[in-house]
Amino acid sequence: MTKKQTWGVVIAAIALVLVGLFGTFTAAVLREIESSAAGYLPAYDSFAVVSVVGTIQNTSGDELGLNQPSYHHNATLNYVRNLQYDRSNKGIFLYFDTGGGGVYESDELYRALMEYKEATGRPIHAFFGPTAASGGYYIAMAADHISADRNTTTGSIGVIMSYTNVKGLYEKLGLESVYITSGRNKSMGAGDLDLTDEQRAIYQSVVDEAYDQFVGIVCEGREMSEPAVRKLADGRIYTAKQALENGLIDEITTLDEALDAFRRETGASPYYTDFSDTTIFDRLLGAVASILPKSDSQVLKELAEADKSGVPMYVYAG
Repeated sequence: MTKKQTWGVVIAAIALVLVGLFGTFTAAVLREIESSAAGYLPAYDSFAVVSVVGTIQNTSGDELGLNQPSYHHNATLNYVRNLQYDRSNKGIFLYFDTGGGGVYESDELYRALMEYKEATGRPIHAFFGPTAASGGYYIAMAADHISADRNTTTGSIGVIMSYTNVKGLYEKLGLESVYITSGRNKSMGAGDLDLTDEQRAIYQSVVDEAYDQFVGIVCEGREMSEPAVRKLADGRIYTAKQALENGLIDEITTLDEALDAFRRETGASPYYTDFSDTTIFDRLLGAVASILPKSDSQVLKELAEADKSGVPMYVYAG
């Protein structure tokens, strides 16, 4: 690296820290406003438009508050729960553009929506945008009616669990991890260890249980038999036309038409809520961070986190 490049990295790092601190403070303020915003609902009759966009997981970005996710799990949950007590609310319109996410988070939002529906008797409609797969489809099973754009990708009914095996890389670098455990399976899933047949069976049992849960949710939500659902639920994706033919959605339409239909059903107007706390400073810092060189360890860490090692996921891997 030349002297000029070195100074460039130093200056960028200083800017990253300074602006990052301000961005973190701003994001924290917005999150505080967001957490209390659920109590400030519209006074007029309306239906809530709730967006499930991005990876369905509970995360708040990196250490500096950068790279904020587009989907905010806790804020969405709190909002849905507060809608139960809002007399002006006449229903929920779910908009999806997601490939899914965590088993835990997907089921948590699904249950919150079911609780809302059972407590209020108000309708829930879902609209599938570009993608509504796996965990997104799971959550949509709380809806009374599902419509999709003609170019939607949906389905991917299934579970995936993965981890990155870096054993070969460690051997090449001369690295060796030492594990002192209380049992032979305590270190299972470690990135530099091969899985034994027993450990693979353990992981498979976790995946199978989550899969059975997914199938049951679809059976209930779409009023289909278990054999019919299992035939469709081999992890494949479906086009909107294929999903309609197989009973996975109710109609193919546009977002505007779906909103108009829900307006007529509820006699109310849409109320939009944006839970994004990404600031212009976050975006600026994200751009600066993207040009900074990464160490090999950072690359490996990001790769492992992207794979969600050892965590069952309702997610479309494509």
